[in-house]
Amino acid sequence: MATTVVMPQMGFDMQEGTLVRWLKQEGEEIKKGEAIAEIETDKAVIEMEAYISGVVLKTIVSEGSTVPVGQAIAFIGVAGEVIHEGKSAVKSEGQKPAVFQPKETEQSATPALSQIKASPLARKLAEENGITLEQVTGTGPNGRITKNDILAYATRVPAALHSEETSTLLAGATGGEIVPLSRMRQAIARRTAQSKREVPHFYITADVDMTLAMILRKQLNETLNGETKVTVNDLIVKACALTLAKFPVFNGSFEDDHMRMNVGINVGIAVAVEQGLLVVSLGECRDRSVVDISKTAKEVVERAQSGVMREEDYTGSTFSISNMGMFDVDSFSAIIYPPQSAVLAVGTIRKQPVVREDQITIAQVMKATMSTDHRVADGAQAAQFLVEIKRVLENPVVMLV
Repeated sequence: MATTVVMPQMGFDMQEGTLVRWLKQEGEEIKKGEAIAEIETDKAVIEMEAYISGVVLKTIVSEGSTVPVGQAIAFIGVAGEVIHEGKSAVKSEGQKPAVFQPKETEQSATPALSQIKASPLARKLAEENGITLEQVTGTGPNGRITKNDILAYATRVPAALHSEETSTLLAGATGGEIVPLSRMRQAIARRTAQSKREVPHFYITADVDMTLAMILRKQLNETLNGETKVTVNDLIVKACALTLAKFPVFNGSFEDDHMRMNVGINVGIAVAVEQGLLVVSLGECRDRSVVDISKTAKEVVERAQSGVMREEDYTGSTFSISNMGMFDVDSFSAIIYPPQSAVLAVGTIRKQPVVREDQITIAQVMKATMSTDHRVADGAQAAQFLVEIKRVLENPVVMLV
C-alpha cells in the first residue's frame, strides 16, 4: 500500500513550508534517508529525507507551492501501484504533478471565521497580534490571507512592501524609512518575542579560566596537522554536553504542567548568516570526540551559510550556545531558543591578571552567561550547572577521557 509523504514540521513553530524543488521525480526509486525534495522554511532551505524506500509514485504539490505542515505532497510505494485518493483511483504511470488545493467555496459578504481563506501561519500571526481575519484583505490566490497581509495590516503598510522581492523604501510620516523584513528576520522577531514574552528568563555569569583549554586546543591542532581545526567553540560544545549529562533538566523542555526530558544531547550553535541568525544542531555531542565535533560543526555551518541544509541540521537541538567572542564582545545575555530551557552566551577570551596561591599571574579569561527558564530550574541549580561547565573547561583533559 502506498505511503503518503507529508509536509514535515522542521522546527517546533513551523506552520507551513514551500516546496522549492523535487530532487526525485515520479517513477524514480528512492531509498530511506535519501533526499526527496528541498523545503523552504522561514529560516532556511532544507533537504527533506524520505522515511521509506520505494518508488515515487506521484507528486501532488508543484514546485513553488506553499502548503501547511502535515498536508500530503507525494506518494511512495511499489512501481505500478494504484493510488487511492478519496473515491477515485489514479494510476501512477504517466501522471503529471498536480497542485493540491482546498476546494473553492462561495463566501457571503460577511463570512464566518472558519470560511475565511487564510494560511495557518497567517491565522497564528493574527491571533498573536489580536487581529480578526475579517479586518484583513487577502492578496493571495482567490483572496486567501497570507502572513504578509497580516504583517501589513499590523503595521498599516501595503502588503507588497513585505515581499522579499520588494526593495522599495517608503518614507514615513516623520521622514524615516520603512524597510521590508526578510522571512528569516520575521521568524527571528516572532520567536524572540515569544520567548521573552512566555519564558521567565534569569541570568548568571561566571569567569572561566581558559588558559589550559587554549593550550589543549593548540596541541590538538598541531597533532591534526591541518586535517581539521579545533575551535574554542568546539571545546565549549563538548564541555556543555558532558555537563548536560550530569544535569539533564537543562536538556529538557517545559510543557504546560510537566517537563519533557530529551534523551539525546544535541547542542545547538548560533550561526550568523546573511539574512540573520540560525541555530544549527550538532547531534549526540556527549558521545563525540572534540575532533569529531569540530569536523561536524564545520560541515553544518558551511551548509547553513550556503543556504541549503539537511533536516537534522535544523531540528532537534536541546541546548544552545551563542558565541560572540569573535566580535570582541566581553559578555552578553542570550535569549532562550524555544522550546529549550537554557542557553549559554560566551564572550571573547582576554589575557588579564588573576590571583593564584596569593600570586598575581596572567590568565586567559572568558565570561560565560547562562540564561535559564525559571519554570525549569532555580538559581542554585543554574549556578551548579554553570560551575560544572567552568570546571570542565578549566580542566580540559576531562574532555579527552
